[in-house]
Amino acid sequence: MTDSTPPRVLTVAGSDSGGGAGIQADLKTMLALGVHGMSVIAAVTAQNSLGVQGYWELPPEAVRAQLDSVLGDIGAQAVKTGMLASSALVETVAEVLAGLAGLDVPVVVDPVGVSKHGDALLAPEAVETMKQRLLPAATVVTPNLWEVSQLTGVKVEDEGDLRRAADAVLEFGPTWVLVKGGHLPGAPVDLLTDGTREFRFTAERHDNRHTHGTGCTLASAIASHLALGEDVPSAVEKAKAYVTGAIAHGFPLGAGIGPVDHAWRQR
Repeated sequence: MTDSTPPRVLTVAGSDSGGGAGIQADLKTMLALGVHGMSVIAAVTAQNSLGVQGYWELPPEAVRAQLDSVLGDIGAQAVKTGMLASSALVETVAEVLAGLAGLDVPVVVDPVGVSKHGDALLAPEAVETMKQRLLPAATVVTPNLWEVSQLTGVKVEDEGDLRRAADAVLEFGPTWVLVKGGHLPGAPVDLLTDGTREFRFTAERHDNRHTHGTGCTLASAIASHLALGEDVPSAVEKAKAYVTGAIAHGFPLGAGIGPVDHAWRQR
């Protein structure tokens, strides 16, 4: 690659036909942050501002072929995973990502289990596969409070529970865990830890219901900053700043919940 080639980040996730989350949010985030985004589509959703009307996962061989195609020729400085839908797809992605372990390619896992509207996006039997196969390959895992409960059974009811929840996720083998506490009452706070070091990130709570794609955007922003050479705490701090601005500028779309604004800095 030449000096003019930007860092490359690969997202492995589902397509959001409404453009606010999933692959679409990931690629918009990557463009906004100055990296070259590439995509492996694991599932196709029919969704809009009102919810997810249906999803169809791709065959594992199609997902593996996309992974092999991109990684075998172009490579990546970071990988982000999102909606993987089924045990077979989680297994396929985990197997490929395990092969990156010696190549110093950070992996950000957003353990997507449910949409913003409460629609299930991960088969119940796939949760165990994610815990046993995908999380050990992760540099950073970014669960929200519902996903923490789904993965560990730990229910976070206040800020004091965040570290206990993070430690429970760390038991599955990721290097870092970022527990997103935005749904707790009071000022938003997220906790990042590797089991030894601990960082807490606070942000202003914006009175804006148009927050579709927040989790995808945050995970992609972290991956982008890791690809740009930041360490994990710095990448999370910068990603949080970008997402906070995107939430502040979220806009109405359709009749339901609109997306965050990935281009807020450009506007």
